[in-house]
Amino acid sequence: MTTRSLTCPSSPNCVSTQATDEGHAIAPFRYRKSRAEAKEALKGIVLTMSRTKLVEEDESYLHYEFTSLLLRFVDDVEFLFDDETKTIHFRSASRTGYGDLGVNRKRMEEIRSLLSDKL
Repeated sequence: MTTRSLTCPSSPNCVSTQATDEGHAIAPFRYRKSRAEAKEALKGIVLTMSRTKLVEEDESYLHYEFTSLLLRFVDDVEFLFDDETKTIHFRSASRTGYGDLGVNRKRMEEIRSLLSDKL
């Protein structure tokens, strides 16, 4: 696994599987298939979501930008695949502002529910 950090700032507009405090922490996704299959399944789910753009991709990493409809706020969503533990770590964070009204957590739980039977 690469040494990318998926940590959150202190502001309440981010969730991460690598956070340890209750406000930011969220459970990672687990996969049973190969990393390539899990990655393609995840990409397929994200493709169905509105206003998303793939910014960066490598063998074990995906970085997307999600843009809000009205005010055009950009959230960065990163996924890191750990093949040893069959875990997808992730971070979803607003680029600007302080709070996010729970948008980042809701988004990641929506992806979790859409993805659960495909991994």
